Amino acid sequence: MNTLKNRIIHYINDRFYVEPEYLWSKYPEYAVFRHKDNNKWFAVILLVKKCKLGLDGEEMVYILDIKGDSIINGSLIMNDGIFPGYHMNKQTWLSVLLDGTVMYETICDLLEMSYDLTKNKTTK
Repeated sequence: MNTLKNRIIHYINDRFYVEPEYLWSKYPEYAVFRHKDNNKWFAVILLVKKCKLGLDGEEMVYILDIKGDSIINGSLIMNDGIFPGYHMNKQTWLSVLLDGTVMYETICDLLEMSYDLTKNKTTK
């Protein structure tokens, strides 16, 4: 069991009051997190082969897909463990390894950014 994955699920629940949704019976490990007011996704936990991220090996790893700021995504993917979004728009989404490569605090900061980027915009 991936303890970092579980920490992230607990963080999302404690911080945003959002429970994971398991939408696909074919992929029971995939967890979607979305806003309650607009149903937009702000995070997805996936289990994928390393080679799908451009890494060596067929080993399965957990990743967190999050919405990123297209202005800084290019800089973020230069960090170990952060990639263009797997199975998402690679300009606006990021994938983060949940294997300890990226610090927990950094993942939480990225989740905050994703949550803010996907929430309803307030109008005056």
